[in-house]
Amino acid sequence: MSLAGYSALIAEYGLRMPLPERLSATSAKHRRYEKNSWLVFTPKHKPHDTLAGHLTFALKHEGVDLAVLKVLFDAVPSAEIALVIKEEPTGQYSRRLWFLYEWLTDRQLDIADAASGNYVDALDAEFQYAGTPVPSKRHRVRNNLPGTRNFCPLIRRTEKLEMLIDARLDQKAKDRLGSVHADVLARAAAFLLLKDSKASYAIEGERPAYNRAERWGRAIGQAGSRKLTAEELLRLQEIVIGDKRFITMGWRKEGGFIGVHDRSTNTPIPDHISARWQDIAALIEGLIATNNQLADNSYDPVLAAAAIAFGFVFFHPFEDGNGRIHRYLIHHVLAEKGFAPPGIVFPVSAVILERIDAYRETLEAFSKPRLDLIEWEPTRAGNVDVLNETLDLYRYFDATRQAEFLYECVQQTVEKTLPEEVTYLERHDQMKNFIAEHFDMPDKIAESLITFLRQGQGKFSKRARTKEFGQLSEEELAMLEDKFGDLFHG
Repeated sequence: MSLAGYSALIAEYGLRMPLPERLSATSAKHRRYEKNSWLVFTPKHKPHDTLAGHLTFALKHEGVDLAVLKVLFDAVPSAEIALVIKEEPTGQYSRRLWFLYEWLTDRQLDIADAASGNYVDALDAEFQYAGTPVPSKRHRVRNNLPGTRNFCPLIRRTEKLEMLIDARLDQKAKDRLGSVHADVLARAAAFLLLKDSKASYAIEGERPAYNRAERWGRAIGQAGSRKLTAEELLRLQEIVIGDKRFITMGWRKEGGFIGVHDRSTNTPIPDHISARWQDIAALIEGLIATNNQLADNSYDPVLAAAAIAFGFVFFHPFEDGNGRIHRYLIHHVLAEKGFAPPGIVFPVSAVILERIDAYRETLEAFSKPRLDLIEWEPTRAGNVDVLNETLDLYRYFDATRQAEFLYECVQQTVEKTLPEEVTYLERHDQMKNFIAEHFDMPDKIAESLITFLRQGQGKFSKRARTKEFGQLSEEELAMLEDKFGDLFHG
């Protein structure tokens, strides 16, 4: 096999960067196939073994990889890139390359503005999900990148994502909840807010006091109603952190990592190294600008939520509170883009908690490939001090795996979690009505009775029979158990 496209460029120029999840090669076989993470093409696809040949192959067959291109453009003299473009100045791949070079580097090549040629898209929507196109007259290219220079994750089209998008989960949720009584819907919304808040803390290994979880639940309930700004992110950290005595609030002013310490030396053993604190301002500015850009166009809401929320947690701008705000951002984007039904917060954190191992793998898929590329030394305080430039590692990445994970969580929420909660409340109300029809029982005691039955899988415990409900006859207890079984287990 012969390397082709991005894999050949990485090898030829010794580029230090996380390897793309999919790489290309050509073989002597006259059929295209996939093997592990490789796309293998036929001999007729084999490109010329030149910078121009492999760049053209990459844009034509692999899509845009901003991470590879940025490292390549930093390694190759600008004059060589200009020569590649001048070889075929009106060609679509040359103009796309030209645009991408100037967009990524913020440097203008010594090439006159394009005077002719049809406009072409910077990003091929056949391979990746694109944003709203904005014409670049200089290159005669439509900039449809779903982000800004300071933050632009890209998501590949996959069979899984196409299937999930086609399922119209937002409409399914709205159809299912549209017929639910307003009172039941309001109670479901309140319960799901608190459930999601508690789950978000549980993911971090915390068990907050009820009032703290309830306060964060109220904040989640406001998701999408307040514009995402740097000040808003700082406000959210103030809400989520209960005891501020041991935390330096606001944007980090030192390194950050996730992991453990060596017991004998207190040296960090990182699983993830956060973005350099010096880069946080640029990354936050880029993330907010990208969120605003995606909020105003037709880019899929769940894909947008994955890019924004996971991007935030990857560069970890705060000393504490990053994970909970990361999951808040999922709610924010879904609400802002009208995906969630009005008044309902998808309990995504609760679903993530159920799938915690897959969640960790999704985070590690980003972190692990970057660890070897980050040069750092331990500080006396047991932190890390990053020594090299790492900004591009956090602003340009493939968010496909994160998007698939989040979409699966949303699917479970729509198809299982939401219906189960609504159904439970409807059956709960039917049980309360049944109790009211047969007994003159205060509401508080009726609620306690249902709780005992739920905890006993539809049966009263010995204690309930002899103490709390000892005044009921065996026939009445049996009648209540039968009704509960019909409603909840029938």
